[in-house]
Amino acid sequence: MIDTALRPCRVSTEIPGLADQIARALAEDVGRGDLTTRLTVPAGTRARATLIQKAPGVLAGAPVFEAVFALVDGDVSIAWLVEEGSASAGRRDVAELEGDARALLTGERTALNYVQRLSGIATMAARAVEIAAPFEVTVLDTRKTTPGLRTLEKYATRIGGARNHRLGLDDGILIKDNHIAAAGGITAAIQAARAGAPPAMMIEIEVGDFAGLEEALAAGADMVLLDNWDPIAVRRAIEICDEADVWTEISGGITLDTIGHYAAARPDYISLGALTHSATALDFSLDFVVETPR
Repeated sequence: MIDTALRPCRVSTEIPGLADQIARALAEDVGRGDLTTRLTVPAGTRARATLIQKAPGVLAGAPVFEAVFALVDGDVSIAWLVEEGSASAGRRDVAELEGDARALLTGERTALNYVQRLSGIATMAARAVEIAAPFEVTVLDTRKTTPGLRTLEKYATRIGGARNHRLGLDDGILIKDNHIAAAGGITAAIQAARAGAPPAMMIEIEVGDFAGLEEALAAGADMVLLDNWDPIAVRRAIEICDEADVWTEISGGITLDTIGHYAAARPDYISLGALTHSATALDFSLDFVVETPR
């Protein structure tokens, strides 16, 4: 059960580089100082605030939201009323905060930007996972993330129930069409990757048609990425891969409207760049109750 008691805000150590990312975001927003707050809010003013989720969806980014206020002012306390990753069908109170009014106002927009963006991603990921689940297909994200926010956006897809594909180019081998062109063909690319890859690392390659698929299988690919195939062709391609005992991934413009058609072909994985590049931010607000200093 969640502990709803107020406690000092803190910076989670579970998300790599979180403090540095937030420091950059605050520097971007606050600049040389919060001029409006400093001029209009008396020093020493205390405030209480409620974080409100105003639309259906999954909460993601609670540790990031909290860390913003921990870095703005160590005197801000927070009580979470719901669990990270929990879903709501409508409006709900998510957290209570208490502390210096100036600190709460200075951190408000940065904190809300994070929780809105990450909750939107988690909500879309949760819906994709829900659609694919009956077919026992794993939903993956991609590297189509906002520059500088990849760690957090991929965190949000995990909160929504999806799995991370590569975190970066150093995190696996995925030979795509331009690699194939530069390497001199599918066979040449797979052979070169195999020669230099760590022994246990999987070699995945993108194929665009049945001829490419057959060549990739003959060259010893461990996994094939069926990119931009139509749902009918992809069924046959997956049958061929199953017979060859090779893993399959489908990608290429897949949306929540089409993922079910592709999942019905029962690939091992479906990857959606839309989880991070097209997710709509979830609406949150921070409502204040101010105690005027005497």
